[in-house]
Amino acid sequence: MLRPEDIQGYIAQGLACEKLQVAGDGQHFEALIVSSAFAGKSRVQRHQIVYAVLGERMREEIHALSMKTLTPEEFAAQG
Repeated sequence: MLRPEDIQGYIAQGLACEKLQVAGDGQHFEALIVSSAFAGKSRVQRHQIVYAVLGERMREEIHALSMKTLTPEEFAAQG
């Protein structure tokens, strides 16, 4: 069973993140991902970046992943 720390590590290995938090119960996960790689990208494009980083794990190991994907500027604006 996957732990939130596992998913956080997978994302951190493939995507430079200013902030990365993952929570979950082993099957359903929620992630806050703040990365400058999201600049100029739509929400769908941002999610596609994360899916690409996770690769086959999204099909085989991770059953549900809810994501909040922000640029550093958007994150700072949220306070």
